[in-house]
Amino acid sequence: MEHIAPGEIHIKGRKTKRGNPLKVDYILAQKVTNRPLAVVEAKDKKHSLGSGMQQAVNYAQKLDVPFAFSSNGTGFLEHDFLTGHERELSLESFPTEAELWQRYTANKGISPEIEKVITEPYNFDQFTNREPRYYQRIAIDRTIEAVAKGQNRLLLVMATGTGKTFTAFQIVWRLLKSKAVKRVLYLADRNVLIDQTIRGDFQPLGNSVVKVHRQKDERLDSSYEVYMSLYHQLAGEPGDEPFRDFAPDFFDLVIVDECHRGSAREDSQWRRILDYFHNAIHLGMTATPKETKEVSNITYFGDPIYTYSLKEGIEDGFLAPYKVIRVGLNVDLENWRPYEGQTDTEGELVEDREYNVRDFDKNLIIDERTKAVAKYVTAWLERFGADSKTIVFCVDIEHAERMRQALVNENAERVKANSRYIMRITGDDDYGKSQLDNFADPNEKYPTVVTTSKLLTTGVDIRTVKLIVLESNINSMTEFKQIIGRGTRIDEEHGKEFFTIMDFRASTRLFSDPDFDGEPVVIINLPPPGEDKIGGLEVPPNWPGDSEDEESEGSDGDWEDDNDGDGEDSGSHGPLRKVRVNGVDVRLLNKLVQYIDPKTGKLLTETVRDFSKRSIRGRFETLDSFIHAWSEAERKSAILEELENQGVFLDSVREEAGAEVANLDDFDLILHIAFDRPPLTKKERIDNVKKRGYLHKYSADCQAVLSALLDKYSDVGIGELENTRVLDNEPFTRFGSPTKIANLFGGREAYLDAVRGLERELYAA
Repeated sequence: MEHIAPGEIHIKGRKTKRGNPLKVDYILAQKVTNRPLAVVEAKDKKHSLGSGMQQAVNYAQKLDVPFAFSSNGTGFLEHDFLTGHERELSLESFPTEAELWQRYTANKGISPEIEKVITEPYNFDQFTNREPRYYQRIAIDRTIEAVAKGQNRLLLVMATGTGKTFTAFQIVWRLLKSKAVKRVLYLADRNVLIDQTIRGDFQPLGNSVVKVHRQKDERLDSSYEVYMSLYHQLAGEPGDEPFRDFAPDFFDLVIVDECHRGSAREDSQWRRILDYFHNAIHLGMTATPKETKEVSNITYFGDPIYTYSLKEGIEDGFLAPYKVIRVGLNVDLENWRPYEGQTDTEGELVEDREYNVRDFDKNLIIDERTKAVAKYVTAWLERFGADSKTIVFCVDIEHAERMRQALVNENAERVKANSRYIMRITGDDDYGKSQLDNFADPNEKYPTVVTTSKLLTTGVDIRTVKLIVLESNINSMTEFKQIIGRGTRIDEEHGKEFFTIMDFRASTRLFSDPDFDGEPVVIINLPPPGEDKIGGLEVPPNWPGDSEDEESEGSDGDWEDDNDGDGEDSGSHGPLRKVRVNGVDVRLLNKLVQYIDPKTGKLLTETVRDFSKRSIRGRFETLDSFIHAWSEAERKSAILEELENQGVFLDSVREEAGAEVANLDDFDLILHIAFDRPPLTKKERIDNVKKRGYLHKYSADCQAVLSALLDKYSDVGIGELENTRVLDNEPFTRFGSPTKIANLFGGREAYLDAVRGLERELYAA
């Protein structure tokens, strides 16, 4: 059995559970490169020869292999993707590796010269045992083959967090080792990206890699194989263009990292580099291919030779799913207008007009609004983990500084313990930037909370980010995807399996855009029962603490003309004076929540309780039909799993309802929310069982076992009664082994009959 993907991570309240891993019975690979050629699905003789074929075809398409086989042990059915034909084969006539490879190369027109390039082995790290994931292998193999066949403009689209840099390294390694290319230029737009790449994925290339960095009038060294440079540093200025130190045919391959940034745009200053090295192979890599009126990556590079989306990454379990909290402040939703004669903090008259979320922190500063955001972020940290790595994306550098100050004041005790608990990391602050490695290091606690504007929107690998706060107006799908991508990496070792997006600017409306390819997982997290405030802010009765989706606007994501190579908007310190006011009433307003309908994949706007009720009634039209199904079910948990797949968010309902349903099991919760029946608490159900004398049918030892099962039911619900593994734990171990406990009842079946009887008694009323 070959494992392809670990399985999607499902969020259950604050816990997570992996879905089933993606597995194939057999993968047949070429020995030299370990490149898969075929998949085989094996069934027993009770099945027909081709019963596994559709499954095999599905896996083969996902793995991008040319052949699929199904077998029941008597022979094989072959599906040839190269010709579209199927044929039956005897056990003895199954093709050899050489035969499959010959059929592939012949169909694809692969000459011996091309074959030499595409069969160059991968780099394998014997210390980490790291090798390409299936989608990385597809991207690498397709690129190598395209290069070997003479294609010189290539585009790879891979979601943030899926390992574009590692993919690029393997491409470079194999092309260099096969002599298909001699020198490579790797272009990026962040110093930190270059440094991470040299120290990280490209480290096996050792001293053959150099970072291009020269002072004016110096000549660049031409003795290396791989040159890494920032776009603008290599472009230079008219009269001093460092890229001209190299001959136009010096590089055989130019890799353009994050190519959505506009490097292919005809009027971009960076385009001069690509035009100068126009004879080289140009490989663009991005998570967000940009198609606008002004810039088109596809026009320049051509259609992607491979795309691996955010949605695929989450479904496979390689990327982290996420919750969304949509915070509605009154001034954002209702706009704000000054009263007649109102002056700002400098005594100047405030222009009389309506100000909206587009103005806030760009043209108008409301001190109370900044404090409200800081209070809410702090409340989340206090509830879900004060050590959670957090990025707050702000309108500009000045806003990032004010937000840092507001967060410091809300977290004074934590800042007192370590002044680096909250920091600003922006392009204009060298000390802040010097802390970026510490922020990215999962073993470093500080900085914990970081405010920024543009610097951290792209490329920076911070695996343990658990909270992303949107305090910037975002209109660009490209920028939105890049920001969401800051949280998609998984680090199970450090407890990062999902992340939360907190949206103050309605930027998450972009989830509903057809160009977005991964939906959020929506879980509701309300304040603890009885609390009517969050961080000192009044909370309406049903205000959703962990909400969903919608709206935005803002920058175009192409901040390409900054001078420091760190992506900040250098115009944020421009001459336009921001109006600043205080004394404004800022509070939270009630908002509806959107959910994902598992059957349609579409977002639905209604309360979690109403949505779950509708989903339950869609499966069970009447109370009687539900009770009958529950009574007849051999495993009650099977019904709960079925409802969960239908979009019944019982964990979320519990968090939303709080104390009202805290003592109900799932059966009574369903009766209550879907059929408006008065529920019984778990304690009341247990008391009824004891009153009816069910336990008295058994010996004293058996009664003690059943009483312990009722205690487990009281703690965690019906699932523990149905799981015989519960007998391996306390307090059951004091009765002996599971076998000994079963023998107290007269054997395993007698024990199971007693448990089923206990279940019937629990739900008899």
